[in-house]
Order: sequence, then C-alpha cells, then structure tokens
Amino acid sequence: MPLALFMVLGTLQLFMLMQGRLFAEHAAYSAVRVGVVRHGDCTAMTHAAIAALLPSFTSYLGEATGGNTPAEKLATAFALRTRNKPFDNQYDANADDPHKSAVVWIFRPSPRVAQVRARAEDDFDDPDTEGYRLELRVVYWYPLRIPFANWVMATMYRAYFGMGDYTKTNPLIPTQQARWTQAGANSLNGFRSEFLRRFNEEEYVFPVVGSAAMRMMTPPRRALFRRQNCEPTP
Repeated sequence: MPLALFMVLGTLQLFMLMQGRLFAEHAAYSAVRVGVVRHGDCTAMTHAAIAALLPSFTSYLGEATGGNTPAEKLATAFALRTRNKPFDNQYDANADDPHKSAVVWIFRPSPRVAQVRARAEDDFDDPDTEGYRLELRVVYWYPLRIPFANWVMATMYRAYFGMGDYTKTNPLIPTQQARWTQAGANSLNGFRSEFLRRFNEEEYVFPVVGSAAMRMMTPPRRALFRRQNCEPTP
C-alpha cells in the first residue's frame, strides 16, 4: 500500500513539475517581452513573470481569494505575492504555506552592465549601432505541493545533486533504512545554498529554468542596471 500510494502521488507530482517547466518558459517569454519595452526594468519583468506563473501554484479563482470577479481575484492573488517585498517577489506565508521565499530569480546575461552606456538613450536609434538584445534566464522556485511525495522527491533531489545523503528511514518500507548516497553532481551550482535553505525549512521546491531573448525596443537605462541580475539575493 505505501508503494502504491507513492507511485500515484509521485506520478502526480512529476507531471505537475513538468507543467511547471512549461510555465517557466512562458514566464521567461512574458518577462522579456515586458523588459524590452520597459528599459530592462527588473521590477516590471519580475511582476510579469509572477503573473504568468500564478495559475501553476495557486487556485486564485476559489472562494478563499478576495474579489467578486475573476479579474478582481487575479489582482488580489497577484498583490499577495508582490507587495512590500524585496523586488516585489515572494510567496505569501499564509496562502502558500509553508512557502514564503522568492517565487523567481531573474538573471540578465545580456546586456552586460558595462555595455549600458550613459548615452544609450541618445544613440539608441543610430543606424551605426548594433542595438541591444535582452536575454533572460528565469529560475522558477517551483513548489512541490503533493503531500508525502514532495518530501520524498525533494530528499531524492538533494541526494542526486550531491547536497546530502538520503539515509533516513525508508518511508515505503519502514523496517529498512534507505541508503541513497549523494551523487556529487554539480548541476545546481549557484542554487545549492538556496535549495538547501528551503529544504531545511521544509519549503520543498525545485528550481525550474526558462530562457528567452528579444531585441530591445527601448534603450536600457543605467539606473536600472546597477546590478546585472534581478534575483533577490545579497
């Protein structure tokens, strides 16, 4: 019975994770589409990404969300994740319990900070310049929401990516001790500390990455490129 239960719940969680991958690609496209007309503004791009991702982690049309119309409920759900937070970007501690950290990180590989010149707005339309190409990599900290399966899968991921052994009591066969040793993989370099922090706080997530690029329709502004990336980290 425990094995059959995990097979059902694990399959559901796996397919939801695959859906999250599609949402991450959509969020990257939505963010870059906003960024190219908003001078590469991190806040605008983050808001666009969160709006695109909302349906993948909350049923905001339910009675628990304030508002009378679908549009009002969407606005309420969006506000819960974007008000008074670093980069306006955080799961709601009540609605998304136990998740309370950033929903997305946004990396801007291009343009580089050094490429954003002081006269960018003056010569943006100069035919002799090559223009700017906005490239984004959106890391969606996808919440694993299926009970039991979320803990098992997060613990498996931790061992697979070399962040710790899985030597707990086997939840499928309580009389045995699971001994899945860490694989030593480096695929989560750059996300390891964040993944482990959330894991230790029982915020079971998996970083799903989506990428998109588009030629900028407005010049990048130096005031918006004080940092290269938009992820809310020190």
